[in-house]
Amino acid sequence: MKKVVTLPEGVTVGINDMKITVNGSGNELVRNFHDQMFSGKVKISQEGNEIIVLSLSDKRRVKAFTGSVAAHITNMVKGVIAEYVYKMKIVYVHFPMTVKVDKDIVLITNFLGEKKPRRAKILDGVKVEIKKEYVTITSNDKEKAGQTAVNIEGATRITRRDRRIYQDGVYITEKGKL
Repeated sequence: MKKVVTLPEGVTVGINDMKITVNGSGNELVRNFHDQMFSGKVKISQEGNEIIVLSLSDKRRVKAFTGSVAAHITNMVKGVIAEYVYKMKIVYVHFPMTVKVDKDIVLITNFLGEKKPRRAKILDGVKVEIKKEYVTITSNDKEKAGQTAVNIEGATRITRRDRRIYQDGVYITEKGKL
């Protein structure tokens, strides 16, 4: 199986075995695709302005890994050109909660009247801005932006209560590119 990723103008890629470095627009993303299970079964090469991800085996799992590597490289190429943006909305009905950024943590205080603040980790390379009831997450790395958004949403997850009544939380409303 062979997957081809076409590079737009102004984007360069460095390939060192299974370690990929994508540069463009002053941004750089690095990812190591080394996996013990698939080592020697997937080959990544560059021909002109195309990245070729080649499966050296006909096994279904190796083909799936090949497709995943190609998709990750595509996301990296798109990420160095434009940032990924996740927009979230702070919703509360019962208790007015406050959300603020403290270094690499988002603090959610007074969530459902709780005494202790809830915390959500912000991954490296991700910017979080809070304006009124909206939270904006931006990053060149799609996975880190998405994981940070999920961390914030998961920190306000409600258990042992009826979700139809207690709809308080911070929810993802939009996702896309800048």
